[in-house]
Amino acid sequence: MSYEMSGEHDPVTIVLVDDHEMFRVGVRSEMEQHRDRVRVVGEGWDVDSSVQAVMTGRPQVVLLDVHLPGGGGTEVIRRCEAGGLESSATRFLALSVSDAAEDVISVIRAGARGYVTKSISSEELLDAIDRVSTGDAVFSPRLAGFVLDAFSGSIEVASIDEDLDRLSPREREVMRLIARGYAYKEVARELFISVKTVETHVSNVLRKLQLSNRHELTRWATDRRLI
Repeated sequence: MSYEMSGEHDPVTIVLVDDHEMFRVGVRSEMEQHRDRVRVVGEGWDVDSSVQAVMTGRPQVVLLDVHLPGGGGTEVIRRCEAGGLESSATRFLALSVSDAAEDVISVIRAGARGYVTKSISSEELLDAIDRVSTGDAVFSPRLAGFVLDAFSGSIEVASIDEDLDRLSPREREVMRLIARGYAYKEVARELFISVKTVETHVSNVLRKLQLSNRHELTRWATDRRLI
């Protein structure tokens, strides 16, 4: 499929990347009401399908969820760039429910041009797509200052990465929920695992981070803006 940069009045071409089908359907439906501004040329629901959709569709903007089966949004960016995708032609805009530090930092480091949360309105999303397509960097208001702090050195990004590298993906999920105040039973229900498994993960997290209890864990996660 050949790709040509659109003219001034042509709609911005986009690929939707999210592992929740209902969310993709909702966004596509919303975008189709604004065909003069955007045109959906593909969808992805895991890393493999997303990379294929991007490399085939060559969109101007990829709406990219951070958490995906197969490696996450950062892996999609990495593989697309490794496949020869030009960052000046296709730009990535993270669209996620998460505003955790590790998610924001990792996807921006990988090359995304912006990061907005799913609480964004349709008009705000359309505006963000327009701006990112022209090379602007776009962030939800609450995240803008945080991103500046992270990359100016005010937040010790390297130490956050080093600490989190000790935890498995499942342990990170449990850590974040526990730090947010979830009871063990609530974590088990949220992640579809047993309470015993939650207890094991919490024990491992505390040991790896050299913390004594969940109160210290909450303070640790809050200080690093992980919740």
